[in-house]
Amino acid sequence: MDAKRRKFLKISGSLALGGLIFSVVGSSLWKVIAHPEEIFHDSKRDKADRLVEDDKNFVSPYRRTFGFEVPDEISAFEVKDGSVYVAMPNLIGVYGMSGELQTSFATPSDLRDIAVHNGLIYALFPTRVEVYNREGDLQQQWEACSENSDYCALAVCDEGVFVTDASNKNICKYNIDGTLSRFINSPEGFIVPSYSFGIMVMDGNVFCSNPGRHKVEKYTTEGEFIASFGKTGTEPGTFSGCCNPVVLTPAHNGEILTSEKGRPRISCYSENGKFRSVLLDAKALGGGNSAYDVRILNDKLLVACGKKVSVFQYNSKQSQQTACGQCDKDCPLKKGI
Repeated sequence: MDAKRRKFLKISGSLALGGLIFSVVGSSLWKVIAHPEEIFHDSKRDKADRLVEDDKNFVSPYRRTFGFEVPDEISAFEVKDGSVYVAMPNLIGVYGMSGELQTSFATPSDLRDIAVHNGLIYALFPTRVEVYNREGDLQQQWEACSENSDYCALAVCDEGVFVTDASNKNICKYNIDGTLSRFINSPEGFIVPSYSFGIMVMDGNVFCSNPGRHKVEKYTTEGEFIASFGKTGTEPGTFSGCCNPVVLTPAHNGEILTSEKGRPRISCYSENGKFRSVLLDAKALGGGNSAYDVRILNDKLLVACGKKVSVFQYNSKQSQQTACGQCDKDCPLKKGI
């Protein structure tokens, strides 16, 4: 599947036509049809979304301080040890925080997500995982556990490699050596209309989106369900559209950042799902319909979309008008400008 088709699916959500959902297996899970803006929103919801999106009273507690562009559309990115790892259609580039290219290497064209752990780069493809060192030497690879797999996102920790499967609607846990450990299924059932099946690991627990249900679910690394949070809506603290949130990112203080598509915004929640505040809205992010990938490095918030990586920092003066500025939670991002 090429980058443009995956981007379409990331934007559009379920593909409904005449009351039918067209689906097949593998990397051809959803067909591409024209006019995604007519698919994602119905007219009533679109109107409600615009009312929220056009709220001129919103003030972001963050200000863009720097950014750099990469040669091609960003499929995924990761931030680790002061470097920014950017996956593009046929390339992984490693950049410094000033945007200087440190190293790069070629990859197959259908890369969907990356994670960095213990100095190794884990690259996710629709039906396999490949592991590289920083110089691009292939260290390890393994095939998907099912012929029908359509892998979406991954997270890596000492306890294993966790991969979301949009086709089989589950999470595959692999040991670090690539052997299959178990399948993780939602007690409510995962609903995955599009490639919005985000996952992260934080403090010994696994968090994933259940996008069709507008929820975030929490599991132990052994796959035991703990809890979930999230509800449907258009106002801050809720998730809208056919399938949100798209991206989940851990904060250093135990908070969770979510990123949504359709009406893009990045929000902060406690580990137990208490809504804190919207950090960046569509206007602050740069508009569009795609979800912006987000990572944290020390006191910096990095977001990626299109061909651009942007760096945001907390604005102490501006933030006093925001819920984020009035939150008493200790947060390393609040070092400020």
